[in-house]
Amino acid sequence: MNRRHADVHPWRADGINAARRHAVPSKRVVNVCTGIGRRSVDAPRRHPWNGRVVVLTLLVSISALGVIVAMALNSGSLAPSSVISLPPTGHNAPPYPIGVPDAANPSGEAPPPPNALAGYTLRYENDFAGTTLPSGWVVYTGNPLGDAGAQFGSAHVKVNGGLLLLSTWRDATYGGEWVTGGLCHCGLASTYGAYFVRSRVTGPGPNEVQLLWPASQKWPPELDFNETGARDTSTSSTDHYGPTNQTDQRVLRIDMTQWHTWGVVWTPTSIVYVVDGEEWASISAATEIPHVPMTLDLQQQTWCTTNRDCPTSRVTMEIDWVAEYGARSSSGAGASSGAGAS
Repeated sequence: MNRRHADVHPWRADGINAARRHAVPSKRVVNVCTGIGRRSVDAPRRHPWNGRVVVLTLLVSISALGVIVAMALNSGSLAPSSVISLPPTGHNAPPYPIGVPDAANPSGEAPPPPNALAGYTLRYENDFAGTTLPSGWVVYTGNPLGDAGAQFGSAHVKVNGGLLLLSTWRDATYGGEWVTGGLCHCGLASTYGAYFVRSRVTGPGPNEVQLLWPASQKWPPELDFNETGARDTSTSSTDHYGPTNQTDQRVLRIDMTQWHTWGVVWTPTSIVYVVDGEEWASISAATEIPHVPMTLDLQQQTWCTTNRDCPTSRVTMEIDWVAEYGARSSSGAGASSGAGAS
C-alpha cells in the first residue's frame, strides 16, 4: 500500500502519546514488472510504408502506457509490491500453525497447541471467552496529536460471543465522527517471537491493522503483518526500519471477509509473514530486522477528513484468538494465558 498518510500510534492509557507520523518514506519494494521480449529475425526488405507503421505502433504503445500509468496513479501506486495470490492449503501439514479444527469455535478453528511450532514454546494464548477483556490488554482512547485517522473510543472494543471485536461506526458521543477500536497486548513485550491472529473483517472502509510496535514507544521500528489499506480483497505487510523510516512492503490478494490465521515469525536474522499456515513473504536483510522488545497491537483507523479509508457503514474486525510463541532458547518461554485461554 502506498502510504501517503501520516498515521499515528494510538493514545496509550499510561499517558504516553507516541506518534508514528510517517515522513515520506524511502520505500523498498519488489515491483511486478512486465517486459517486451525480443526475437532475432531475418531483416525484411524495406517498404515505403514501414516508417508509417513504426510511427503508428509507437503512438499506440505510448497511449496505452499513458492509460496504464493513469490507472496506477489513481489507485495510489504505480505498481503493487510483490503482489501474491495463494491457493487454500487446508491442514495438509502446513509449516506454521493454523489452529485446531473445532466446529464449536466461531472461526471453525480453536487455538493451536503449545507445541504447534517446531523450536518454539507457547508464551501466551487467548480465545476471548466471556465478556471481559483479559488482563494485559490496553484499550486506546482519544485523538493523539489531532490526527484525523486516530479517533479511538473504548466502547469500540468489545468481547462477546467468543470474539474480540473492534468496530468502526459514526459515534454520536463524538459528534457523529467515525470512531474506531484499537488495543495492544502491552502486558507482554518480547524481542523476537512468533505471533498468530485468527481474524476476519466484515467489509471495506477503515484501515485494519495487526502489528508489532516497540514497547519503548521509540519509532521506528514497526512490523505491520496484516494491514488492509481499507480494502477487503487484499492486505499488505510493511516493515518500518531505520531512523528515516524506510519501508519494505509486500501485498497479498486474498478475501479478507473470510477467516484466516495471520502470523509473523520474527528472529534475529529474518521476518517471515504467514497466512493459513504458509509463508507468503519474508525479509532477511540485516538492516531491516528490529532488535528491540515489541508488543502485539490490533487496531482500525480512518482518514475520512481527507476522503481516504472511510467506511460507509459499520465495519468490524473480528478476532477469534491470538497466540504468541517464543523460541525455546529465549528467556521467559513459559506459557501465559488470559481469561478464556485454551
